[in-house]
Amino acid sequence: MNLLDVLLYRGQHTCPWWCCFTFDNPLRRRLQNPDLILKGLVQQGQTALDIGCGMGYFSLALAKHAGPSGRVICVDMQDKMLEAAKRRAERAGLSTTMQFHKCTSNSLGLNIYADFALAFWMVHEVGDQGKFIDEVRALLKPGGTFLLAEPRLHVTEAAFNKTVSTAEACGFEVVSRPAIAMSRAVLLRKS
Repeated sequence: MNLLDVLLYRGQHTCPWWCCFTFDNPLRRRLQNPDLILKGLVQQGQTALDIGCGMGYFSLALAKHAGPSGRVICVDMQDKMLEAAKRRAERAGLSTTMQFHKCTSNSLGLNIYADFALAFWMVHEVGDQGKFIDEVRALLKPGGTFLLAEPRLHVTEAAFNKTVSTAEACGFEVVSRPAIAMSRAVLLRKS
């Protein structure tokens, strides 16, 4: 690992819960508006997964898009993240649409079928990306979509392209590469 990798905190790690308070602020909402990023990806009545949901930055928008007849499963491996996301859902009046699930570092531990999955700025924290992507694919309905976004500073273009190649090898096809500020992103479809 070179000095730049160390300074940019590249490599395997899990974002600590206390750091996520910095992720939900007015500047980020201008640059990464969850409603705009998710527009058209989740419809009323659908089931969506927010994997690595943190404090629910995208989960709340997913719940609005899925509507009262839909369902959002918020997945994280840190209790404090899930507790914060649950409090935010209750304050927003969306707790009946949202479910909270603690995963482990080795498995999502879910047995559902979803229409959409989101992994925003977290796949670089996964030790075995192939296993993780296979598990996400197994949770999606045929034709289900998966938006995978990684932080541009933490994840090099080469590393991101390797993740995309892994997803293709797992049975996903690339639909598009949406432009998301400060991110490298790909929209995948279960083939």
